[in-house]
Amino acid sequence: MAEEVHTEGALDAHTGGPDHGEGGLSFHPMDQFIVRPIFGENGDPVHWYTVTNATVWMALAVLCVLGLFVLGTRGRAIVPGRIQSIAELAYGFVYKMVEDVTGRDAVKFFPYIFTLFLFILFANTLALLPMSFSTTSHIAVTAVLALAVFLTVTIVGFVKNGTKFLGLFWVSSAPLVLRPILAVIELISYFVRPVSHSIRLAGNIMAGHAVLKVFAGFAAIAAIAPVSILAITAIYGLEVLVAFIQAYVFTILTCVYLKDALHPSH
Repeated sequence: MAEEVHTEGALDAHTGGPDHGEGGLSFHPMDQFIVRPIFGENGDPVHWYTVTNATVWMALAVLCVLGLFVLGTRGRAIVPGRIQSIAELAYGFVYKMVEDVTGRDAVKFFPYIFTLFLFILFANTLALLPMSFSTTSHIAVTAVLALAVFLTVTIVGFVKNGTKFLGLFWVSSAPLVLRPILAVIELISYFVRPVSHSIRLAGNIMAGHAVLKVFAGFAAIAAIAPVSILAITAIYGLEVLVAFIQAYVFTILTCVYLKDALHPSH
């Protein structure tokens, strides 16, 4: 009998569903972040060429970005429709951000920054759909985005300023005796940027989805189902806001880093 109960609990833990038996509630909120192949069994190995749930939802995010601007700019009406209005609002919002934070000389980088913002925004938003997959909850995805920003900023800094770019690490306003120490600190903080840049996005998205899954598991218990459903509704509304805020934070940090590359002197 004990073996039978153990087997049932193990099966339920594997599926991630609630256990309504005497063993209590058992679910795994982190199962939703497992990368699985679309074709074949879940246990099959994932190679670089394997089509997975992550690649499918990233492709959908890219298609949404393309769809928004293909459909939004197709008519180019003087009185814009809904899709054109959304496209124009997004364009104006990010353009003003780049101009205000980084300066007029950074406007030429606007297409890259705008693409980053839209991809992250749509990836975050699509992840809120039922049965979807949260691609930006994975460090593998956010680290690539952050490393791309880091390499772009570093290359632009040296190309535009040459060795003067190293002035970013030399705090000339500090006392002379402290400048070498501060230079080491600035150098370390510079190379930590892609780590913090990627973890901030992935951590916030993962935490929100994990909390949603936890409350969804408790919704199966009749005694606390109403409270759980109210909590899910509130957290879901918060996650809609977080989807936008995290895209905004990632983008504005990109603008700040780009400003340092264009104007490295303290």
